[in-house]
Amino acid sequence: MASASAAGEDESHMRSALALARRGLGGTWPNPSVGCVVVKDGRVVGRAVTAPGGRPHAEPTALAMAGEAALGATVYVTLEPCCHWGRTPPCTDALIAADVARVVVAVCDPDPRVNGKGCDRLREAGIVVEEGLLAAEAAEVLAGFTSRTLRGRPLVTLKLATTLDGRIATHAGESQWITGPPARRAAHALRGHADAVLVGVGTVLADDPELTCRIPGFRASPVVRVVVDSHLRTPLTAKLVRTAGEAPSWFLVRSGTDPARAAAVAEAGARVIEVAGAAAGIDLKQGLTALAEAGITRLLVEGGGQIAAALLRDDLVDRIAWFHAPAVMGGDGWPAAQGFGVALLSDMPRFVCRRVVPLGADMLSEFEKAA
Repeated sequence: MASASAAGEDESHMRSALALARRGLGGTWPNPSVGCVVVKDGRVVGRAVTAPGGRPHAEPTALAMAGEAALGATVYVTLEPCCHWGRTPPCTDALIAADVARVVVAVCDPDPRVNGKGCDRLREAGIVVEEGLLAAEAAEVLAGFTSRTLRGRPLVTLKLATTLDGRIATHAGESQWITGPPARRAAHALRGHADAVLVGVGTVLADDPELTCRIPGFRASPVVRVVVDSHLRTPLTAKLVRTAGEAPSWFLVRSGTDPARAAAVAEAGARVIEVAGAAAGIDLKQGLTALAEAGITRLLVEGGGQIAAALLRDDLVDRIAWFHAPAVMGGDGWPAAQGFGVALLSDMPRFVCRRVVPLGADMLSEFEKAA
């Protein structure tokens, strides 16, 4: 009975650490959002999440809160503590210096500089280390960091807001609003948990969007706004350019784009990133690589049918968040994804539905790429 009770206590504290980690999503890039809880004699004496911008890490902050109570304590952390010097000292050193007795780790760090070495370092110092508690839940929180580390690109979620027949706008171009207020609030929450939001230049020219998370207090730092704009057609009067000093605006442009135009956009405070060209526009694979190199781990795509089709065609979509309204527009409406050359059913990108959530009159279906 005692061991079952201890296991239940471990799970409860790790769930608290995971809740902290989820709270930091979108604000800690390029570092992962990690939750840490310090427990002494059954009482929580310290807790923290990775700070905005990725520093300081969760462990030293939680240990500082615990103070002398960290001596002999158990530490619950959602990701293996780092053991290398970066812009901050190794978290393993902080845990050893605090003389904690036990560290419970949810998942191993995929970063090759750590990847088991952190846990080994703690064991060498005489600390009991246990791994794998609530690993699946922790891996979900860390999916963006893992994607950037192992695949060299962000985790990509394609957000769609359509009618039942998959239309995003009428034949005349009207699209605001297909879904109702609850669905739109949920879409803002998706932005709030992303490092960056990406659209194509067509969306900018048609809607002049802000691409901000407009839920007060939802996140501490603004989301990065990214525009795929191969020839930099975005007007200098666009909101994304005019507000670049308030929230980051990045433009993925084709190599060789008019330097005077690029300089004008940069002078307004936006960032211009050159990417190799493709048959039409830019090479999106290289664009995602460039975003990862800039630190982005979780990317929400809200572009129109062309961007959606291009990403799906190149097998670059990991998840789909599909908001669908109970309405039918007809075949002359604009499709959520333009044609991208599927000739055989076996060629279609396939996804697995993970969750369906009612949002007022609308529905949100969440899909993950099929294995």
